[in-house]
Amino acid sequence: MKSRFIEQWISDYLAEHRVRANSLIITIYGDFIAPHGGTVWLGSFIRLVEPLGLNERMVRTSVYRLSQDTWLQSEQIGRKSYYSLTASGRRRFEHAYRRIYDAPQDTWNGEWQMVLLPSTLSSPQRDTLRKELSWAGYGSVAPGVLAHPSSDTATLIEILQDTETQDKVVSMSARNIGVLSNQPLQDFARECWNLEAIEAAYREFSERMRPVLRSLRGTRNLDPEQCFLVQTLTMHEFRRALLHDPKLPTQLMPSDWSGAAARALCGDIYRLTYRLSQQHLMAVCETPSGALPAAAPYFYQRFGGLERESAAPELTAG
Repeated sequence: MKSRFIEQWISDYLAEHRVRANSLIITIYGDFIAPHGGTVWLGSFIRLVEPLGLNERMVRTSVYRLSQDTWLQSEQIGRKSYYSLTASGRRRFEHAYRRIYDAPQDTWNGEWQMVLLPSTLSSPQRDTLRKELSWAGYGSVAPGVLAHPSSDTATLIEILQDTETQDKVVSMSARNIGVLSNQPLQDFARECWNLEAIEAAYREFSERMRPVLRSLRGTRNLDPEQCFLVQTLTMHEFRRALLHDPKLPTQLMPSDWSGAAARALCGDIYRLTYRLSQQHLMAVCETPSGALPAAAPYFYQRFGGLERESAAPELTAG
Protein backbone atom coordinates (compact mmCIF):
# COMPACT_ATOMS: atom_id res chain seq x y z
CA MET A 1 0.00 0.00 0.00
CA LYS A 2 1.32 3.43 -0.88
CA SER A 3 1.95 5.83 1.98
CA ARG A 4 -0.21 8.95 1.68
CA PHE A 5 2.43 11.06 3.41
CA ILE A 6 5.19 9.84 1.09
CA GLU A 7 2.97 10.32 -1.95
CA GLN A 8 2.19 13.91 -0.91
CA TRP A 9 5.84 14.63 -0.05
CA ILE A 10 6.99 13.45 -3.51
CA SER A 11 4.29 15.54 -5.18
CA ASP A 12 5.21 18.63 -3.14
CA TYR A 13 8.92 18.17 -3.76
CA LEU A 14 8.48 17.94 -7.52
CA ALA A 15 6.11 20.94 -7.51
CA GLU A 16 8.39 23.13 -5.37
CA HIS A 17 11.76 22.26 -6.86
CA ARG A 18 12.93 22.84 -10.39
CA VAL A 19 14.47 19.44 -11.06
CA ARG A 20 16.78 19.52 -14.06
CA ALA A 21 16.29 16.41 -16.19
CA ASN A 22 20.00 16.02 -17.00
CA SER A 23 21.00 16.19 -13.35
CA LEU A 24 18.28 13.79 -12.21
CA ILE A 25 19.15 11.28 -14.93
CA ILE A 26 22.80 11.43 -13.84
CA THR A 27 21.70 10.69 -10.28
CA ILE A 28 19.68 7.65 -11.39
CA TYR A 29 22.43 6.31 -13.63
CA GLY A 30 25.02 6.67 -10.90
CA ASP A 31 22.95 5.33 -8.04
CA PHE A 32 20.92 2.64 -9.80
CA ILE A 33 22.07 1.74 -13.33
CA ALA A 34 25.87 1.79 -12.90
CA PRO A 35 25.98 -1.05 -10.31
CA HIS A 36 23.92 -3.20 -12.71
CA GLY A 37 26.30 -2.93 -15.65
CA GLY A 38 25.53 0.63 -16.73
CA THR A 39 23.31 -0.25 -19.73
CA VAL A 40 19.53 0.04 -20.01
CA TRP A 41 16.87 0.09 -22.74
CA LEU A 42 15.68 3.66 -23.17
CA GLY A 43 12.01 2.66 -23.28
CA SER A 44 12.21 1.00 -19.87
CA PHE A 45 14.20 3.91 -18.48
CA ILE A 46 11.47 6.30 -19.62
CA ARG A 47 8.91 4.22 -17.69
CA LEU A 48 11.18 4.25 -14.64
CA VAL A 49 11.50 8.04 -14.44
CA GLU A 50 8.00 9.06 -15.55
CA PRO A 51 6.70 9.35 -11.93
CA LEU A 52 9.47 11.90 -11.34
CA GLY A 53 7.89 14.28 -13.82
CA LEU A 54 10.14 13.44 -16.77
CA ASN A 55 8.18 12.73 -19.94
CA GLU A 56 9.49 10.87 -22.98
CA ARG A 57 10.52 14.01 -24.86
CA MET A 58 12.48 15.35 -21.89
CA VAL A 59 14.29 12.04 -21.38
CA ARG A 60 15.20 11.65 -25.05
CA THR A 61 16.51 15.22 -25.19
CA SER A 62 18.51 14.76 -21.99
CA VAL A 63 20.16 11.46 -22.91
CA TYR A 64 21.11 12.98 -26.27
CA ARG A 65 22.77 15.92 -24.51
CA LEU A 66 24.48 13.61 -22.03
CA SER A 67 25.80 11.63 -25.00
CA GLN A 68 27.14 14.86 -26.54
CA ASP A 69 28.86 15.58 -23.21
CA THR A 70 30.41 12.06 -23.24
CA TRP A 71 28.48 10.82 -20.19
CA LEU A 72 26.49 8.25 -22.17
CA GLN A 73 26.75 6.34 -25.43
CA SER A 74 23.93 4.74 -27.39
CA GLU A 75 23.57 1.48 -29.29
CA GLN A 76 20.71 0.55 -31.59
CA ILE A 77 19.63 -3.10 -31.52
CA GLY A 78 16.65 -3.73 -33.74
CA ARG A 79 14.14 -1.01 -32.99
CA LYS A 80 15.36 -0.41 -29.45
CA SER A 81 17.96 2.12 -28.25
CA TYR A 82 20.20 1.20 -25.32
CA TYR A 83 22.19 3.78 -23.41
CA SER A 84 25.38 2.93 -21.54
CA LEU A 85 27.88 4.81 -19.46
CA THR A 86 31.01 5.83 -21.34
CA ALA A 87 34.41 5.19 -19.77
CA SER A 88 34.72 8.88 -18.85
CA GLY A 89 31.14 8.94 -17.58
CA ARG A 90 31.81 5.93 -15.36
CA ARG A 91 34.96 7.60 -14.02
CA ARG A 92 33.01 10.76 -13.13
CA PHE A 93 30.36 8.69 -11.39
CA GLU A 94 32.99 6.75 -9.47
CA HIS A 95 34.62 9.95 -8.23
CA ALA A 96 31.31 11.51 -7.24
CA TYR A 97 29.79 8.47 -5.58
CA ARG A 98 32.98 7.49 -3.80
CA ARG A 99 32.61 10.82 -2.02
CA ILE A 100 28.97 10.06 -1.20
CA TYR A 101 29.26 6.51 0.08
CA ASP A 102 32.76 6.27 1.55
CA ALA A 103 33.28 7.19 5.18
CA PRO A 104 34.86 10.61 5.85
CA GLN A 105 38.58 10.87 6.55
CA ASP A 106 39.04 10.35 10.29
CA THR A 107 42.82 10.46 10.15
CA TRP A 108 45.11 12.68 8.12
CA ASN A 109 48.89 12.69 7.91
CA GLY A 110 49.16 16.35 6.91
CA GLU A 111 49.84 15.63 3.23
CA TRP A 112 48.48 17.79 0.39
CA GLN A 113 48.14 17.21 -3.33
CA MET A 114 48.79 20.40 -5.30
CA VAL A 115 48.37 21.48 -8.92
CA LEU A 116 50.00 24.61 -10.34
CA LEU A 117 48.46 25.99 -13.53
CA PRO A 118 50.98 27.86 -15.72
CA SER A 119 49.88 30.84 -17.81
CA THR A 120 50.70 28.85 -20.96
CA LEU A 121 47.80 26.46 -20.31
CA SER A 122 44.99 27.12 -22.78
CA SER A 123 41.72 28.54 -21.41
CA PRO A 124 39.59 25.50 -22.43
CA GLN A 125 41.99 23.06 -20.76
CA ARG A 126 42.27 25.30 -17.69
CA ASP A 127 38.48 25.43 -17.34
CA THR A 128 38.08 21.68 -17.84
CA LEU A 129 40.83 20.84 -15.37
CA ARG A 130 39.47 23.25 -12.75
CA LYS A 131 36.01 21.67 -13.08
CA GLU A 132 37.36 18.12 -12.75
CA LEU A 133 39.54 19.04 -9.78
CA SER A 134 36.65 20.87 -8.14
CA TRP A 135 34.51 17.72 -8.40
CA ALA A 136 37.35 15.88 -6.66
CA GLY A 137 37.35 18.41 -3.81
CA TYR A 138 40.26 20.65 -4.80
CA GLY A 139 40.12 24.27 -3.71
CA SER A 140 41.86 27.40 -4.93
CA VAL A 141 44.54 28.28 -2.36
CA ALA A 142 46.12 31.02 -4.53
CA PRO A 143 45.82 32.26 -8.13
CA GLY A 144 46.69 29.32 -10.37
CA VAL A 145 47.18 26.95 -7.42
CA LEU A 146 44.69 24.23 -6.46
CA ALA A 147 45.13 21.85 -3.54
CA HIS A 148 43.44 19.14 -1.53
CA PRO A 149 44.47 17.69 1.84
CA SER A 150 44.98 14.05 0.87
CA SER A 151 47.64 11.46 0.14
CA ASP A 152 45.61 10.12 -2.80
CA THR A 153 47.86 10.62 -5.82
CA ALA A 154 45.99 8.06 -7.95
CA THR A 155 42.89 10.25 -8.34
CA LEU A 156 44.97 13.28 -9.28
CA ILE A 157 47.01 11.34 -11.84
CA GLU A 158 43.82 9.94 -13.36
CA ILE A 159 42.28 13.41 -13.70
CA LEU A 160 45.43 14.84 -15.30
CA GLN A 161 45.60 11.95 -17.77
CA ASP A 162 41.91 12.19 -18.68
CA THR A 163 42.18 15.95 -19.27
CA GLU A 164 45.49 15.47 -21.15
CA THR A 165 47.23 17.98 -18.91
CA GLN A 166 49.73 15.70 -17.18
CA ASP A 167 52.58 17.27 -19.18
CA LYS A 168 51.19 20.82 -19.07
CA VAL A 169 50.79 21.54 -15.36
CA VAL A 170 52.95 21.11 -12.27
CA SER A 171 51.64 18.55 -9.78
CA MET A 172 53.28 17.85 -6.46
CA SER A 173 52.77 16.61 -2.95
CA ALA A 174 53.36 18.79 0.10
CA ARG A 175 53.28 18.13 3.83
CA ASN A 176 52.61 20.22 6.92
CA ILE A 177 55.73 20.97 8.95
CA GLY A 178 55.61 20.36 12.68
CA VAL A 179 52.66 19.46 14.86
CA LEU A 180 49.23 19.84 13.24
CA SER A 181 47.34 22.71 14.86
CA ASN A 182 43.65 22.62 14.11
CA GLN A 183 42.69 26.29 14.43
CA PRO A 184 44.93 27.79 11.70
CA LEU A 185 44.07 24.85 9.44
CA GLN A 186 40.35 25.46 9.97
CA ASP A 187 40.80 29.18 9.28
CA PHE A 188 42.72 28.35 6.11
CA ALA A 189 40.04 25.89 4.98
CA ARG A 190 37.31 28.51 5.34
CA GLU A 191 39.34 30.86 3.14
CA CYS A 192 39.84 28.26 0.38
CA TRP A 193 36.43 26.58 0.43
CA ASN A 194 32.99 28.15 0.90
CA LEU A 195 32.19 26.02 3.93
CA GLU A 196 29.40 28.31 5.19
CA ALA A 197 27.35 27.79 2.02
CA ILE A 198 28.03 24.04 2.07
CA GLU A 199 26.99 23.83 5.71
CA ALA A 200 23.75 25.70 4.96
CA ALA A 201 22.98 23.26 2.13
CA TYR A 202 23.47 20.31 4.49
CA ARG A 203 21.18 21.86 7.13
CA GLU A 204 18.49 22.46 4.49
CA PHE A 205 18.82 18.84 3.34
CA SER A 206 18.38 17.53 6.89
CA GLU A 207 15.33 19.72 7.57
CA ARG A 208 13.69 18.55 4.35
CA MET A 209 14.40 14.84 4.83
CA ARG A 210 13.78 14.26 8.56
CA PRO A 211 9.98 13.98 8.12
CA VAL A 212 10.54 11.43 5.34
CA LEU A 213 12.72 9.30 7.60
CA ARG A 214 10.10 9.40 10.35
CA SER A 215 7.42 8.33 7.88
CA LEU A 216 9.52 5.47 6.51
CA ARG A 217 10.21 4.20 10.02
CA GLY A 218 6.52 4.39 10.89
CA THR A 219 5.20 2.63 7.77
CA ARG A 220 4.74 -1.11 8.19
CA ASN A 221 4.72 -2.19 4.54
CA LEU A 222 6.62 0.12 2.21
CA ASP A 223 5.79 0.33 -1.50
CA PRO A 224 8.63 -0.54 -3.96
CA GLU A 225 7.94 2.33 -6.36
CA GLN A 226 7.70 4.85 -3.54
CA CYS A 227 10.98 3.53 -2.13
CA PHE A 228 12.61 4.06 -5.52
CA LEU A 229 11.25 7.60 -5.79
CA VAL A 230 12.24 8.52 -2.23
CA GLN A 231 15.73 7.07 -2.64
CA THR A 232 16.19 8.85 -5.96
CA LEU A 233 15.12 12.25 -4.63
CA THR A 234 17.12 11.75 -1.42
CA MET A 235 20.31 10.97 -3.30
CA HIS A 236 19.64 13.73 -5.81
CA GLU A 237 19.21 16.27 -3.01
CA PHE A 238 22.20 14.96 -1.07
CA ARG A 239 24.37 14.95 -4.19
CA ARG A 240 23.51 18.61 -4.75
CA ALA A 241 24.54 19.44 -1.18
CA LEU A 242 27.68 17.34 -1.50
CA LEU A 243 28.67 18.67 -4.92
CA HIS A 244 30.78 21.52 -3.55
CA ASP A 245 31.89 19.74 -0.37
CA PRO A 246 35.67 19.17 -0.57
CA LYS A 247 35.39 16.31 1.96
CA LEU A 248 38.19 17.70 4.07
CA PRO A 249 39.77 15.74 6.95
CA THR A 250 38.11 16.20 10.33
CA GLN A 251 41.07 18.27 11.59
CA LEU A 252 40.11 21.02 9.13
CA MET A 253 36.39 21.00 9.95
CA PRO A 254 34.41 22.57 12.82
CA SER A 255 33.35 20.12 15.52
CA ASP A 256 29.63 20.73 14.86
CA TRP A 257 29.88 20.28 11.07
CA SER A 258 26.35 19.76 9.73
CA GLY A 259 27.56 17.49 6.93
CA ALA A 260 28.05 14.60 9.38
CA ALA A 261 24.41 14.65 10.50
CA ALA A 262 23.19 15.02 6.90
CA ARG A 263 25.22 12.03 5.77
CA ALA A 264 23.93 9.90 8.65
CA LEU A 265 20.35 10.87 7.79
CA CYS A 266 20.92 10.06 4.11
CA GLY A 267 22.37 6.68 5.05
CA ASP A 268 19.39 5.84 7.27
CA ILE A 269 16.93 6.58 4.45
CA TYR A 270 19.05 4.59 2.01
CA ARG A 271 19.09 1.50 4.24
CA LEU A 272 15.32 1.63 4.66
CA THR A 273 14.60 1.94 0.93
CA TYR A 274 17.32 0.19 -1.08
CA ARG A 275 15.91 -3.36 -1.01
CA LEU A 276 12.50 -2.41 -2.38
CA SER A 277 14.08 0.21 -4.67
CA GLN A 278 16.17 -2.56 -6.19
CA GLN A 279 13.07 -4.73 -6.56
CA HIS A 280 11.27 -1.97 -8.46
CA LEU A 281 14.33 -1.27 -10.62
CA MET A 282 14.72 -4.92 -11.62
CA ALA A 283 11.01 -5.17 -12.44
CA VAL A 284 11.02 -2.17 -14.79
CA CYS A 285 14.40 -1.93 -16.51
CA GLU A 286 15.67 -4.05 -19.39
CA THR A 287 19.01 -4.65 -21.12
CA PRO A 288 19.79 -6.27 -24.50
CA SER A 289 20.00 -9.60 -22.63
CA GLY A 290 16.76 -9.16 -20.73
CA ALA A 291 16.59 -8.21 -17.07
CA LEU A 292 19.31 -6.14 -15.42
CA PRO A 293 22.20 -8.20 -14.06
CA ALA A 294 22.65 -8.46 -10.31
CA ALA A 295 24.26 -5.51 -8.57
CA ALA A 296 28.06 -5.50 -8.45
CA PRO A 297 29.66 -6.30 -5.07
CA TYR A 298 30.69 -2.68 -4.52
CA PHE A 299 27.01 -1.73 -4.32
CA TYR A 300 26.76 -3.50 -0.95
CA GLN A 301 29.72 -1.54 0.45
CA ARG A 302 27.77 1.72 0.39
CA PHE A 303 27.30 3.60 3.67
CA GLY A 304 29.52 1.20 5.57
CA GLY A 305 27.82 -1.96 4.29
CA LEU A 306 24.38 -3.04 3.10
CA GLU A 307 22.87 -6.44 3.74
CA ARG A 308 22.56 -8.77 0.77
CA GLU A 309 19.40 -10.75 0.19
CA SER A 310 19.20 -13.96 -1.80
CA ALA A 311 15.62 -13.21 -2.80
CA ALA A 312 13.41 -10.18 -3.08
CA PRO A 313 11.44 -9.43 0.11
CA GLU A 314 7.85 -10.61 0.18
CA LEU A 315 5.34 -7.78 0.24
CA THR A 316 2.01 -7.82 2.04
CA ALA A 317 -0.73 -5.28 1.59
CA GLY A 318 -1.75 -3.27 4.59
